[in-house]
Amino acid sequence: MNHSEPKVFDFHGGLHLEEHKSISTSRPIEVAPIPPALVLPLVQHIGNPAKPCVKVGDKVLKNQCIANISGHISAAIHASSSGTVIAIEPRSIPHPSNLDVTCIVIETDGRDIAIENKLIGNENFQSLTSNEIQQRIQGAGIVGLGGAGFPSHIKLNAEEHPVDTLILNAAECEPYISCDDMLMREHADKIINGLRIMRHALNAKDCLIGIEDNKIEAYAALQSAMRDSDNIQLVRVPTRYPAGGERQLIYSLTGKQPPSQGRPLDIGIVCHNVGTAAAIDDAITRGIPLTSRIVTITGSGIPQPRNMQVRLGTPIQFLLNHCHSLEENIGTILIGGPMMGFKLEDSRSPITKTCNCVLAIHQRDVIKPATPLPCIRCGECTDVCPVNLLPQQLYWHARAQEFDAIQDYSLFDCIECGCCDVVCPSRIPLVQYFRFAKTTIWQQERDKEKSDKARIRHELRLKRLEREKREKRERHNRKKAALKKKPDQDDDPKKAAILAAMKRVQEKKSASDTNPANTDNLSAEQQAKIDEADARRKQQNKDTTSS
Repeated sequence: MNHSEPKVFDFHGGLHLEEHKSISTSRPIEVAPIPPALVLPLVQHIGNPAKPCVKVGDKVLKNQCIANISGHISAAIHASSSGTVIAIEPRSIPHPSNLDVTCIVIETDGRDIAIENKLIGNENFQSLTSNEIQQRIQGAGIVGLGGAGFPSHIKLNAEEHPVDTLILNAAECEPYISCDDMLMREHADKIINGLRIMRHALNAKDCLIGIEDNKIEAYAALQSAMRDSDNIQLVRVPTRYPAGGERQLIYSLTGKQPPSQGRPLDIGIVCHNVGTAAAIDDAITRGIPLTSRIVTITGSGIPQPRNMQVRLGTPIQFLLNHCHSLEENIGTILIGGPMMGFKLEDSRSPITKTCNCVLAIHQRDVIKPATPLPCIRCGECTDVCPVNLLPQQLYWHARAQEFDAIQDYSLFDCIECGCCDVVCPSRIPLVQYFRFAKTTIWQQERDKEKSDKARIRHELRLKRLEREKREKRERHNRKKAALKKKPDQDDDPKKAAILAAMKRVQEKKSASDTNPANTDNLSAEQQAKIDEADARRKQQNKDTTSS
C-alpha cells in the first residue's frame, strides 16, 4: 500500500451542508425482519425489465432466480426469502415517476430457506477470466448500489476501451445517508476484496478509493483491510457536497474530466460504489446473489434512526413500523437524501436495489415551498454549480421553453444536485425547471423518432403499392402478348391443341372445295374437264368392242 496520498484537485462550486449522519451511526447495522410479503419489481435497474421465470402459485426459495435478464442491459431478480408467489401484477414502486410497475409478490413462509447454491463461489478469483467474472456478476443480478442502478457487469467489460484507473466511491456526501459509512466500518474486508476482483476483471493499472475526510472510522477500517502489496491508494477528499458525484470524484482524484455527454470509460476510468464492491465479493467469493442491501432509516419522523440490512422487496411501511415510527406523525417521506432524493407517494412501495435511504420527516418539520420571486441575477447559482454551468441562463430558456437554445448551455451536463436551489435568494426551484426541460426534450426526441418511423413506413408502403401496380401491369401485358402469338409459337399445350384442331378443319374444308361432292354448280373449266374425261372413256370402250 502506498502511504503517500496523491494530489487532490478542487472541483468548482459545491456546498458545506449540515450532515445529520451521526444520528444513524450510533448503533451497528441491524438485520431487518422478514416481512409477511415481498414485492419485487421487475425494474430495479437501468435498462430492460427482467422477465419472470415463475408463475402464480409457485413455491420459491431464498436466492432463487425469479426473473431473468432480457437483453444486454438488464439485471436478474432473485427471491430474498422463501415463500409462495401470490401475484404478478402492477404495484407502486419508489420512483420519481410514481408509475406502477409489474412486480412479483411473494408471501413469505418465515423459514427463510435458501436454494442450493448454484453460483459456485471461488475464493481464488485470479483463476477466473474477465468474461467468467462478468457472467457471474450478471447472474447475481448486481447493479450499481450508489443509486444509479446500472448493471455492474457492463462496467467491467474493458474490451472496447482499456482501463487505466479503477475508482471506488466511498464519499457518500448526501446529508443523512450513512449506509456506505457503516458498510465500510463493519465490512471493509468485503469491500477491498470486491475491489481486487474488479481490478482483476478490468486489468486496471491504478486503484483509488475516494473517501471524505469526515469518515474517520471508515477510513481506518479500509486502511486496516488493505495489504502492502495491494497497490491501492486510499485518498481523503474534502467534505463538500457533492464530492460523491461521479464526475466530481473523478476530477478530485485524477484532475481529469469525462467529456460532455461522455462516459468515464472514454478517458480510461471506471467508477464503482463501495456497496457494489461488497456485493461483487459476495457473488464471486460465496456465490450469493444480490437479495438485500443496507438502507439508512432516518429523519425526524424516526424515533430511533439506524442502518439496516434489508431484504429487497420489503415494504417501506413495514420498516417504519419496525423503527417505531407512527404513521400519523410523518409528514413527508423521501427516498434518498434531502438534496437529490424524491418524494415517496405510497409507503407500501418496496425497497429496491437503488434505495439507499428512507428519510421520514415529522409533520412539524415539513417546510412548505416558498413562493418564488423574480430572479435578481445575483449569480449565486453559478458560483456553487459543481459542473460549472450557468443555471441562470438555463432557467430563462427553460421558463421560455426555448429548448433548442437551452441545449447550447450544456443542459444535459447538469447532475441535478440542487446546490443552485439551496443558495437562490429568490427561492426559484431551478432544478425543477431543468428536469422539465430535459423531460420535454426527451419527449420531443421520442416523438420525432416515432414520426420518422411513421414517415418511413408510409414511404415504404407507397413504394410497395407502386411496385405491386407495376407488376400487375406487366402481368397483364404478358398475358395480352401471349394471346397474339402464332399457333406454332404458343407454348400453351391447350391452346396449341385447339389451334391444331382448327387447322385440320380448315384443311378438310379446303379439300372439299377442290373435290366438290356434287356437280350442280360447276364452273366451265370443271365441266370441260369432266366432258374430256367422259370422251376418253367412251373412246376406250369403242376400241375394246372393235377388237
